[in-house]
Amino acid sequence: MEPPADQEPTDASLPLPRRDRRGILRPYRERVSRRIDRLQARARELGPGLITGAADDDPSGIATYSQAGAAFGYSTLWIAVITLPLMAAVQLMCARIGIVTRGGLANVLRGHYPRWVLWGACALLVVGNTVNIAADLGGMAAAAQLLTGLPASWFVPAFTALIMGLLVFASYEKMTRVLKWLSLALFSYVFAAVFARPNVVAALRGTFTPRLEWNKDYLLMLVAILGTTISPYLFFWQTSQNAEQDAHWRGHVKRTERAQRAVQRELRAAARDVNTGMLFSNAIMFFIILTAAATLYRAGLHEVATAEQAAEALRPLAGRWASLLFSAGIVGTGMLAVPVLAGSAAYAVAGAASWRAGMDENVHTAKHFYGVMAVAMAVGTTLSVAHAKPIQLLIWAAVINGLLAPPLILLILAVTNNPAIMGPHRNGRTMNYLGGIAGVLMTGAAAALVWSWIAF
Repeated sequence: MEPPADQEPTDASLPLPRRDRRGILRPYRERVSRRIDRLQARARELGPGLITGAADDDPSGIATYSQAGAAFGYSTLWIAVITLPLMAAVQLMCARIGIVTRGGLANVLRGHYPRWVLWGACALLVVGNTVNIAADLGGMAAAAQLLTGLPASWFVPAFTALIMGLLVFASYEKMTRVLKWLSLALFSYVFAAVFARPNVVAALRGTFTPRLEWNKDYLLMLVAILGTTISPYLFFWQTSQNAEQDAHWRGHVKRTERAQRAVQRELRAAARDVNTGMLFSNAIMFFIILTAAATLYRAGLHEVATAEQAAEALRPLAGRWASLLFSAGIVGTGMLAVPVLAGSAAYAVAGAASWRAGMDENVHTAKHFYGVMAVAMAVGTTLSVAHAKPIQLLIWAAVINGLLAPPLILLILAVTNNPAIMGPHRNGRTMNYLGGIAGVLMTGAAAALVWSWIAF
């Protein structure tokens, strides 16, 4: 707009040169750039915690959550809320052990506790993991059959070979990148829940109003959910992965730069990583239960033997897309979870035996480490193709974890409160409270289950 003829033009009335306009916008651009850089830095922090949380929702877990929703409707949704802080506390303790000690959980137990404690914990872990691998491979193969129409028997050896190739030939960095991308498969359950059209009022009531039933079926399901949520194999995996992440980082920086890193900064980054992963994990558990409650329970289908059976049952109830998303999620989560199961068993045994271990090692330098993986995968594959009843493998894998978790949580609490191990980075009061509640809850649930076997 031109100024009046009798008025001298002022600086405010003159158009800004292009360079000056850019100067005015520069602070805003810099602010946006800083925020983007901060978000990218936070995304790079995500690793062991995110992968651990995503791997927790494996095909065994999907079957357990589907059965919970089908059998009890929305009334088990509250468990996803209650277990979130407890699960996050236990996994954060494991991450802190890996960061402070620069070693896995088995390495720490070997150096500070009797051998029977060390090898007893490893034996329990390997048994649970092997059953879990068998259950997950079978679930993946059946889901792949739903997606492709090809026989399920073709997929078990194919998945086994693919996963072993990833474990043996991929470096830590490549394997972490692949597993992080596979975690996106879990979003399929969010979309499946949308297609299921749940009852919002009933879902809110089931989420915020805890309900318990004192019967064998409900207690069995409670232990199974707790066991597949707060899973023993995740304890060993989280600790070893945080330790290996630090070793990998040290291999790419100068010694002087490594010496300047504050442990407190690492612990804060690990807390963000773990909390993000556990929130992701429990949110997916919530959506799986929600999907099954809105479809299977509402239709009167209260018995779900496997995760793929749940996917097949969804087709006439929630539409073809819900069924396809559910099936694809089973395959994707299995590809994420089975490497974690085999890897955690290998880390545990290698740490107990003081063998060289790590994804950056090759087969020649860490043959025993990779040998444990191969044996676990071979036994799991054999169980999977031996026509064992899927419901027994899937649900009982979670129940075994529920029975094994309490003594392992007690060990983790002992380690994280031991000044000889953790130094000034021992647990605070809040962490001890949450870890203690997790141990008491899982011990009580396991004891109630055993009592139900006797009483009913």
